[in-house]
This record gives sequence, C-alpha cells and structure tokens, in this order.
Amino acid sequence: MIDDRPEKLSPHEVAVWLRRHPDFLGQFPDLALSLVVPKEDGRTAALSSYQMEILRDKNKELNRRLHELSLNAQDNERLIRHIHALSLALLRTRRPDDVVNTLAACLKTDFESESVRVITFAAVYGVEEPWYSHIPADDARLKPFTDCLASNEPICGRLNPEKLPVLFGEAREFAQSIALIPIGGTGLIAVGSRDPHRFYPGMGTLFLRWIGELFEAALAQSRR
Repeated sequence: MIDDRPEKLSPHEVAVWLRRHPDFLGQFPDLALSLVVPKEDGRTAALSSYQMEILRDKNKELNRRLHELSLNAQDNERLIRHIHALSLALLRTRRPDDVVNTLAACLKTDFESESVRVITFAAVYGVEEPWYSHIPADDARLKPFTDCLASNEPICGRLNPEKLPVLFGEAREFAQSIALIPIGGTGLIAVGSRDPHRFYPGMGTLFLRWIGELFEAALAQSRR
C-alpha cells in the first residue's frame, strides 16, 4: 500500500528552504502578514513589523559606525595638520638645540602633551631643560629600552616600572599612560599623560613614527 500522505518537514528544513527561496513570501503576501514572530518580552509581532524593527536596529548601528568614522577622520585630519606644522617648524631650524626645543614646544602645544621627555645619544648643547637628557647609547640606564630601540617601533600604554625613572624621574604622575618613540640611532621621545586611557596598546602609531622620523632627519641635517 502506497502512503500518499504528504511528507512532514522539520522546522529546520522549512528554514533552509525559505533561505533558498527568499522571494517565496512575495508570491504569497497574505502569508507574510499572518506570520508572527515571538519577542523577548513574550509578546508577538507581525513579520513585517519584526523586519522593520531589525532594519531600524541595523540603521542605528550603521549610523553609529558612520559617526565613529567621521570622528576618526576629523582626528586624523587634525593630526595631519599638526604633523605638517611640525615639519615646517623643523625645516626652519638651523642648530641642534633649535631642533630639540622646537620638537618639545610643538608636542606640548599643538599635540597638547602634558609631559614631554627627549633623550639623545649624542649631546645637544644649549638645551638646559629638565625634560631633556643626554644619555650615551651604551649607558646602562638604557638597557631596559634595548628591545624597543632595536625594533624602532613606537609603544603606547603603561611601561614597565624600570623604564619610568629614566624618562620621568620623580614626575610619575605623568606616567599613567605613555607614548614612547624610539629612534634607533638618535635617542628616545616620550610623551606622558595623567589620563590612563590616552595612550593604550593597539592604538595607531603611524603619526608617532612620523614624528620620530622628522626629528631624526632634522637633527641630522642641523649637525652637517
């Protein structure tokens, strides 16, 4: 005896079939209106209302992402303007001490840095400021910085405690977060902040690298 009863489909099979035929409800619009979707609060909603709710949520998420992209674009534009201003200022310098002073001034004003430290391996005469230090490359105090000087990659976030005395001395309040710019053959630049979230691991370091390269080139040029 042949069983001519229709084969029963599981909910999973129905879902798979509908995904493969997304235009199915277009052929039966009355079905779309009669379907209901359970909500988290226990109520039910018509399929069309449910779809509108999903679209609204997606639209909110897209708007949020667009807003973030817009803010990032504005921040990047501002940083590029400051990098450009720093480049012009360094081009106008003639002596090594002018280069060091110009860099520190730009970082403090244009980049709104709370604390700046500059260390050079070769002495720069004429800079008598507490934020500047001359430390030869083979000095034992620079041993904690061996890896970052070798990589020549900026570091952001909290630094190991052994690095802090060399950079900030007793001014530890500025070391809640730090951007450290190693310049392999020249020295180190450190920017400190009281805000523990201003500099953090994973943040972009392209602009920091540019600052280091500009400083290194300007200092080398001034010594010729």
